[in-house]
Amino acid sequence: MSEQAVAVKSGERLSVKDLTTTGMMIGIILLMSFTPLGYLRTAGLEVSLITIPVAIGAMIIGPRAGLLLGTVFGLTSFYQCFGMSPFGAALLGINPFLTFLVCVPTRAIMGWLTGILFIAVEKLDRSKTICFFVGGIIAAILNTLLFMGALMLFFWNTEYIQSINAGIGNLSIFAFVLTFVGVNGLLEMPATCIVGGVVSKTLRKVLYKKIRSN
Repeated sequence: MSEQAVAVKSGERLSVKDLTTTGMMIGIILLMSFTPLGYLRTAGLEVSLITIPVAIGAMIIGPRAGLLLGTVFGLTSFYQCFGMSPFGAALLGINPFLTFLVCVPTRAIMGWLTGILFIAVEKLDRSKTICFFVGGIIAAILNTLLFMGALMLFFWNTEYIQSINAGIGNLSIFAFVLTFVGVNGLLEMPATCIVGGVVSKTLRKVLYKKIRSN
C-alpha cells in the first residue's frame, strides 16, 4: 500500500509519515525548550538536551528533517536569549545579530550534518544498530563544536567572555574551548548517545519496517 507523498525540490519525496514524524519532533523540541526538560543549568553552565530530538529526526528521516529540526532548535535557543538564559541575554546585549548567528545557523548545520554522516555510518554498520548510537554521539559533538566555534569567532575578544575566562585562570582560546567542550561532552554526549540511539532505533523499527537505503 503506497503512501501519499509530498515532493521536494531535489526530486526526493517526503512521505506523510515523514512529515508527521517531523512535526512530532518539532513539538518535542518546543516542549523541551520552554520547560526544564530541555536544559541542564548548573553553576552558570547551560547544557542543552534538545540535541536529542534533532538527532532522532535526522537519523530516522534524513538530512532535510535534520536541517529543519536544527533550525527550530536554533530559533528556540535564540528566543531563550530574551531573558530566559542569563548567558544568552549577555550575548544579546553585546550584539543581537552575532548572537543569532551563534544560536541558529550552527544548530541548523548540526542537524543537517548529523543526517548526512548518519547515512555514511549506517552503510558501514552491518548490524544496523550501532549506527544509531554513533549518530547520537555525532550530533552531540557537532552541536558543541559548532556552537563553541561560532561563540569564539564572534565573542572571544568581548569583555564578557574574557571575564569568564579570567575566572577560570586566563586560559588560551584553545584551552578555554577544550574546557567547555569537555564539560558539555560529559553531560550531553551520553544522553544523546543513549536516549537518541535507543529511541531512533525503536522508531525506525516501528515506523519504517524496512531499513531505508537513502
